[in-house]
Amino acid sequence: MGPHPAVAAIRLAVRRVLHDILTEQTAERPREHTATGRPPHERPSAPLVLVACSGGADSMALASALAFEAPKLGIAAGGITVDHGLQPGSDLRAADVVLRLRELGLDPVESVAVTVGRDGGPEAAARDARYAALDAAADRLGATAILLGHTRDDQAETVLLGLARGSGIRSLSGMAAVSGTGGRYRRPFLHIDRQTARKACMAQSLPVWDDPHNTDPAYTRSRLRHEGLPALEKALGKGVVEALARTAQLSRDDADALDAWAGQAEASVRDASGLLECAKLYALPPAVRRRILRRAAIEAGAPAGSLFARHIEEVDRLITGWRGQGAINLPGKVVAQRQGGRLVIRQG
Repeated sequence: MGPHPAVAAIRLAVRRVLHDILTEQTAERPREHTATGRPPHERPSAPLVLVACSGGADSMALASALAFEAPKLGIAAGGITVDHGLQPGSDLRAADVVLRLRELGLDPVESVAVTVGRDGGPEAAARDARYAALDAAADRLGATAILLGHTRDDQAETVLLGLARGSGIRSLSGMAAVSGTGGRYRRPFLHIDRQTARKACMAQSLPVWDDPHNTDPAYTRSRLRHEGLPALEKALGKGVVEALARTAQLSRDDADALDAWAGQAEASVRDASGLLECAKLYALPPAVRRRILRRAAIEAGAPAGSLFARHIEEVDRLITGWRGQGAINLPGKVVAQRQGGRLVIRQG
């Protein structure tokens, strides 16, 4: 008798990601050989893959699947839990997660305490602190990849949050299956619903911890999860989560194509000194032009996370609605202004 269907589904998702990691590592070795002139080792060391685990159902299901699948593929598997210090006893819960991960057979396993700032609100600040800690742990341990337990439901929530911000098609593309420097972060569960992960934990008798922040109405995502999405499903019928997840993938494909177009077009709209020429920018499709403007603003020092669609629209009007208006102030003390038919974006 095979495993429970939910367990089989999560193991298959993890197995596919681990195969991808091995394939990429194999493809990388000949390139290293060509670049260095040195032959690769005949028996390369096993890659280390970590799971980021909070102790919740999604990440515990992911941890159990990694512990089951990794040894069969010759992959070393470990775990990291991040203690945000936002609730009483968080250090004890982190220690308990470490114990559970070790009982699954993962090694190395670490708990990392972080200090959560205030920039961007509590949710964004906690996320920034968490990813910084995961990056540092991966570097310290020499990990090839970190698996994250985001599900299809998380993806749907991310798309709706992006829609509410009105930040364009990139914000509708949600979370990528592969992200981070060198493709460090992998999300195997983006096509698996949250309930499947919980069923997998129940089938394996895995204890899980339900974070009270996930039901706290003080947090935007919590309100969306428990009020917004149920209201949409009541009004539109079942299938909203699946439709939003499909929207994320379609939007990501479109955004990637437009980004590539903008990257190719950028050189053609700069003069010999590297300044952007307004007439040539005007001739481009708006979606391509705005991507070039956004990239130029970020290169000048504007923080990507603080640069919103309204900022780029104001800069765009220097191209499309020029009436002698003054400089545009952007985040990061960056200034954009039109001078002699050129668009100058620099630190103010």
